Amino acid sequence: MSAVLDGSGLSADSAGWLDKERTIAGPGFNRWLVPPAALAIHLCIGMAYGFSVFWLPLSKAIGLTAAQTCPKDMSLLAELFTTTCDWRISSLGWMYTLFFVLLGSSAALWGGWLERAGPRKAGVVSALCWCGGLLISAFGVYTHQLWLMWLGSGVIGGIGLGLGYISPVSTLIKWFPDKRGMATGMAIMGFGGGAMIGSPMAAELMKVFASSSSVGVIQTFLVMAAIYSVFMMGGALGYRIPPSGWKPAGWTLPTSQASNAMITQHHVHVKKVWGIPQFWLVWMVLCMNVSAGIGVIGMSSPMLQEVFGGNLIGVAKKFGELDKAQLGAIAGVAAGFTALLSLFNIGGRFVWASASDKLGRKLTYVLFFMLGGLLYASIPASAAAGSKLLFVASFCIILSMYGGGFATVPAYLADLFGTQMVGAIHGRLLTAWATAGIIGPVVVNYMREYQLGLGIPREQVYNQTMYILVGMLVIGLICNLMIRPVADKWFMTPAELAEEKRLAHDRAVANDVGSGPGSGGRTPMVLVVLAWAAVGVPLAWGVYRTLQSVLKFFN
Repeated sequence: MSAVLDGSGLSADSAGWLDKERTIAGPGFNRWLVPPAALAIHLCIGMAYGFSVFWLPLSKAIGLTAAQTCPKDMSLLAELFTTTCDWRISSLGWMYTLFFVLLGSSAALWGGWLERAGPRKAGVVSALCWCGGLLISAFGVYTHQLWLMWLGSGVIGGIGLGLGYISPVSTLIKWFPDKRGMATGMAIMGFGGGAMIGSPMAAELMKVFASSSSVGVIQTFLVMAAIYSVFMMGGALGYRIPPSGWKPAGWTLPTSQASNAMITQHHVHVKKVWGIPQFWLVWMVLCMNVSAGIGVIGMSSPMLQEVFGGNLIGVAKKFGELDKAQLGAIAGVAAGFTALLSLFNIGGRFVWASASDKLGRKLTYVLFFMLGGLLYASIPASAAAGSKLLFVASFCIILSMYGGGFATVPAYLADLFGTQMVGAIHGRLLTAWATAGIIGPVVVNYMREYQLGLGIPREQVYNQTMYILVGMLVIGLICNLMIRPVADKWFMTPAELAEEKRLAHDRAVANDVGSGPGSGGRTPMVLVVLAWAAVGVPLAWGVYRTLQSVLKFFN
């Protein structure tokens, strides 16, 4: 993989059609072909959110009908190499940490390479890492070696996550200078929707492949790797970049944007962002928004069950008073609640990011933090009052803003630092996500255990946690309000920009190979329709399956 990441290409024979200059779109190319290419990749790597669907089957991969448990005194290190007992779910759960730490670190490390190599090459490497990681994980399950699972999907797959996540950002922003927020919102919506498709698909595949000698995970990994490779390679090969300086026909920069000091027409080099105060302020904005959101996601299902208890199924009992059948019934209701939240998470990515094109990025984040803070603070009161409607509505809006924060931040970066290297800058900013992935769950889990240790009733143990999350949002709000236009000294000079464009293989006209659809005229509309159908049909199926779970909650 190092040969790919140093910008030299895969090999002398295969490098040509992956090179950035080979992807420059020709005259008549329809820019609406690019978002479905980005969605094809994001819908696949978004399955990282849904990997927990494998934990229960894998926790009894040897015992099959019941877990063949490891000794209680077995260390995590020993568990990585054991072949005699089933893995603990808590050990499998470390995959989430690996996913998002590697996503942030790989995006930061190779974001600059991506800008020069182009989205097609980055997309191909992402596909090789993500799908190859699934194959290694399948071998890890076959040999019952947990370290191979961690290496395959966690480390190598995590690198694929990082490269796949940021691969379309710069390209979409350049194709949609008139709709920056909406464009990135469409792609990043796909990352939130990946689990909505992948989780039910994986569950169905495991049912098909399960037998008296297998829980079906190995075969499911292999099939999903094959399916994902087709979509991700298709998405990568579908990427096109606009010629340097391209603008939509008839579009001119609105006076409101040209006079808005928060939207620069210059460009910052990625190597300088570590020293720019505005970068660290946006870093804190994202970190606080995500830390609070992850905390809510982690507690939403158990909180609903413990706060409302038997009232969820019409039984006047507290959570601790319910029998096994009743606990199973409210768990089903909570699963529907979680599905409902996932819909708002996904929808919020598109809606809030699109709204930021009108509201402005700074005002959009002010709304996230102020409205979010009020909603977080109101949850203990709505829980105490037994109002399920207010409780659920608050969580839904909060999750929409959590997703909206992810989708709006690339456009925020483009406004502040310019578009030339926004993908690389976004990659470095994602270290905030990796940090938040540690802060949020740790705060929520330890506070819950601490409150239970003090003897506080289960329905009240989350109150203090909510106020702590409000504090995080206040920090984020202060940082957002402190953001000012970037000083002129940080921008590239015309000579530096010209050199960066040369290194990034930017061209003002299409290459004969890169012209693609539309080189001899306009892109056929049927091609645009087919591209959207390729990602729209799976997404619609995922929404349908999620709505089936949501109905359990409302029933």
